[in-house]
Amino acid sequence: MDTGDTAWILVSAALVLFMTPGLALFYGGMDRTRNILNMLMMNFWCLLIIPVVWAVLGFSLAQSGDGAFLGNLDLAFLRGLDLNEDGGASLVTMAFLGMFAVITPALIAGAVAGRMKFSAWAVFAPVWLLLVFAPVFKWVYGGWIGDRGALDFAGGTAIHVNAGVAALAAVLVLGKRRGWPDRIRPPHSMPLVMLGAGILWFGWFGFNAGSALAANGQAIQAFVNTFLASAAGGLSWSLVERYRDGHFTNLGAASGIVAGLVAITPAAGFVAGMAPILIGIAAGVACYFAVSLKSRLGYDDALDVVGVHLVGGLVGSLAIGLFAEPEFFGGDFMAGLFHGGGLQLLGEQIMGNSATIVYCFVVTTLIMVVLRATIGIRVSPEVEDSGLDLAEHAETGYGSDSIGVAG
Repeated sequence: MDTGDTAWILVSAALVLFMTPGLALFYGGMDRTRNILNMLMMNFWCLLIIPVVWAVLGFSLAQSGDGAFLGNLDLAFLRGLDLNEDGGASLVTMAFLGMFAVITPALIAGAVAGRMKFSAWAVFAPVWLLLVFAPVFKWVYGGWIGDRGALDFAGGTAIHVNAGVAALAAVLVLGKRRGWPDRIRPPHSMPLVMLGAGILWFGWFGFNAGSALAANGQAIQAFVNTFLASAAGGLSWSLVERYRDGHFTNLGAASGIVAGLVAITPAAGFVAGMAPILIGIAAGVACYFAVSLKSRLGYDDALDVVGVHLVGGLVGSLAIGLFAEPEFFGGDFMAGLFHGGGLQLLGEQIMGNSATIVYCFVVTTLIMVVLRATIGIRVSPEVEDSGLDLAEHAETGYGSDSIGVAG
């Protein structure tokens, strides 16, 4: 790798790191006033514990060796890492991928908002990283899913589908919030939500364009695709919302932007032309309706992780099977249906995501069940009603008076 490539990857890593505080603000604004610090700490806990776990064991399990299902311990404790790519894995790769490792479990936090013990979350996040994220990451990047020809440029299957399925499993074990859905309030701070969405949008250029692992044409196309898909996602969600509900809302625009970002993530380096706009439009519409169905289906995904990340990730990943364009990129990957590749790539995308969904759902459910049987996973009804900030962290985000008034 030359110095320009290295510089771009390091900048991209910093952008991805910045996404986790952005996610904390995005989720925190959507949560209740009495729980905002709990949500911020759930995200920042991932910034504290995951880098250590990643360096000690996670990176090695996710990227070392030639195994189809799990890495070995060759790179544990950062052994065998050098300053360039000639010998295989390098420090810059470890650092860049570590930022993805941080934000993936943080995504799950939004689903369990308002009722999960912080002690349970503190254990869940690193355990989930090792038992679910690391194996699936290996399957997709250097394992059996990738070897079969399935594509995932920056983490649609490995990150967003994975986190979305985990969110669904977690809330099914954890149970619904008290009074859901009748007594649930709207976001307490839309300015925080919009600020968080803006930070996520900014950081996502490093998330996607940085995944080219070089400052090259593929990075440029991934950058453009990210910009177009996110705008189209926000636009389509907003228009559907206006047609059905009669209003353009900030929350709808922000949610649509994130849905478009999620959907283009797996496809960013494999599609071109109008494909990112079509993918963004599809994601905005699909995720809008997915979010609206959660009360009918009976699962309390507090901040719409399932509807946006699972559904959006699937939209983008399956769209690769339609729009992948190897000739444009000079790549050796399979072409999508609309570029003469037939249904083979679409079939591989379906298989890879299906395997991820089943494995993630089963293992995440087991983790939550074990935690429930040992340390417990849910706060008491009294704590849930009074707020997790004081009970779990001995702090308040806005002062005790505002908690009593705004809830």
